[in-house]
Formats: sequence, structure tokens, C-alpha cells
Amino acid sequence: MKKHMSIALILVLIATALFGCSQPQPTEQTPPEAEQPQSTNGEYPAKNISGIVQWGAGGGTDSLMRPLASLAEKELGVSIVVENKTGGTGSIATQYVHDAAADGYTLLMGAENPQLYTMLEIIDLTYADFEPVFVIGDETVGVVVGENSAYNSVTELIDAALAKPGELTVATTGAGGLPWTVTSYLTAITGATFTQVPYDSDATARTAVITGECDFTIAKVQSALEAHNAGDLKYISMLSLEKVEVLADIPLITDEYPAFSEYLPWGPFYGIFVKSETDPAIVETLATAFETAFNDPTYQNVLKQFNINPMGLTGDGAKEFLKTWQVNTADALYKAGAITKSPEELGIK
Repeated sequence: MKKHMSIALILVLIATALFGCSQPQPTEQTPPEAEQPQSTNGEYPAKNISGIVQWGAGGGTDSLMRPLASLAEKELGVSIVVENKTGGTGSIATQYVHDAAADGYTLLMGAENPQLYTMLEIIDLTYADFEPVFVIGDETVGVVVGENSAYNSVTELIDAALAKPGELTVATTGAGGLPWTVTSYLTAITGATFTQVPYDSDATARTAVITGECDFTIAKVQSALEAHNAGDLKYISMLSLEKVEVLADIPLITDEYPAFSEYLPWGPFYGIFVKSETDPAIVETLATAFETAFNDPTYQNVLKQFNINPMGLTGDGAKEFLKTWQVNTADALYKAGAITKSPEELGIK
């Protein structure tokens, strides 16, 4: 009897494997079927891991995640299959991972955007609904104008905006994007108001400034440095407490507006997350692998190439950073009138 049952079980398993291999890839944004969470009694990882990137292939987030995943998978002994799921300011990927099983086999590879979702009523999720595996680092950003702009300092730009409320234009990527958020900071601190003109990407926003369609934008160091060096754009201020090595001649915004120090350091950040119910032992396994990958000289060179400020945070340190970033951002957005609810009303302070 046992022999017959064993043969039957083997046949079922073979049929299941063949069926799974023969199925076409789904075209919908459907998360892996929710299964029982991975037990610490079993070996993890026992199969390949999915890494879901919030933004498109070849973009800043993607370019940081792929080499890190390639190094981490050597530590884990399985492949990390990186996939891009774009849309909704990163919310499509975020929701996808949250809808997947909390078993450590679906990772969210993202940027700062989810910390703004509830403020902007995009979706009812933030990184509080996930467990941080590893916070890689953050970026310094700056105020950028066109080559022939009349504004050679952030003070000149702000003074012009104060004299002509709403007349100066800023190229943004829509609500929740980097230029939108930093412009809200400028409004909160200086009282200056601007007309925001949305574009479909940071690249097209920068082009709008180069061509003179808009007066300025906000750009990461890695994205506009080449245009700055070529003379197509010029940084006039850096949102940082310390000088940026590759832009050492550009003044800090605190030099002209000391009140900005209340919100600094601040910038876009990048990290890897799993659903919050994931077994702590699995989170630790992942964190150890990504920390080893992060410390590899090859990856440190990647961070230097993209002008990323290395952080390497896990556990409570990562959670504290995420909370502080969210509270400071909410404070500035509320003061600027960009959101209607205070941090206290939003339940984040």
C-alpha cells in the first residue's frame, strides 16, 4: 500500500512540475500565489528569488539594484531574478510585493517614493508595511537652471519668485516626484511659490530647462552632472550639509537659507524590502547577503560612479532612518500647503 502511495505521489509531483514549466508567463501584474510563509525549520532560500524594481530598466534605481543583486545571489546560492514593474510613482511594484506571500521570495527594490503614498493618497501603503532588508544609500540633489539663466544663485531665484508669485516655472515629474517634493521644501522655507509643469521623466524635465521651457528643476548629482560639465545646465545650489566632491564649487543651500538645516540631510534613497510578516530569520539571511554584496569593492565602485552616499543600514537603524525621512518630508510638505493633513493627522508623528 505504501509503495503504491509513494508511486502515486511521485507521479503527481512530476505532473505538477511539467505543468508549471509549460505555462506561459502571466502578462498581468499578478503577484506570486500566497503560500504558507517560509519556515525557519526549512532551508532558505530553496529556490530563486524575485527582485521587483519600482522603476524602469536602465534608470537610477534599476542601475543600483542589478549589480547588488548579482553579488548577493552568490552569497545566497540562488538566482535573484530582477524584474521591472513601473507605474504609479512606484506604487504598482509596491502593491505587487505587498500582495505576494511573506516568504522572502519576493523583494521590493525601491526608492523613497512609498514614504509619500499615504500623504498623497496614492495607495494605502508605506515602508511601514514592509521590513527593511537593506538601505543602500541616498543621493544629494541640487537646484538646476539653464545655461543662459538669469539666476546664478538660489537667492536670486527665490527673490524673483517672491517678487512674481507663481510666475516662475519648475519642471517636475508630477506629485510625489523629486522636483515636486523639493520645490515644496523651497516654498515651506522661503514662502516663494512656483508654477509646476509636469513631465514624464526626470530627463524630459531637464530638457525643458535646457530649452528654456521652464526656469529650473531639481536634479540628482548623477543625472545632471554631465550636462552641468558640458555647460547645458548649471547647478546653483546643493541641498546638503556638506560639499559635494564633484561639485565642490557649488554653494550649499544652507549658506543662503540656514533654516534648511532643519530638514537636512535629505535626499532620494534606495533600499530593499520584504513584506512585514516575513520570518525574522529570513530577513536576517537576506540582510547578511546584501551587506556582504554592498561591501564588495566592485559595488562600492558602482556607488562612487553614481555619486551615491553609502549608508548600509539594516534593522533598527534602517527603520529609524525611514521614519525620520518621512516625518521631515511630511513637515515640509504640510508647511508648504502641498498636503492638507499634518504629520500628526497622518499618524506618522
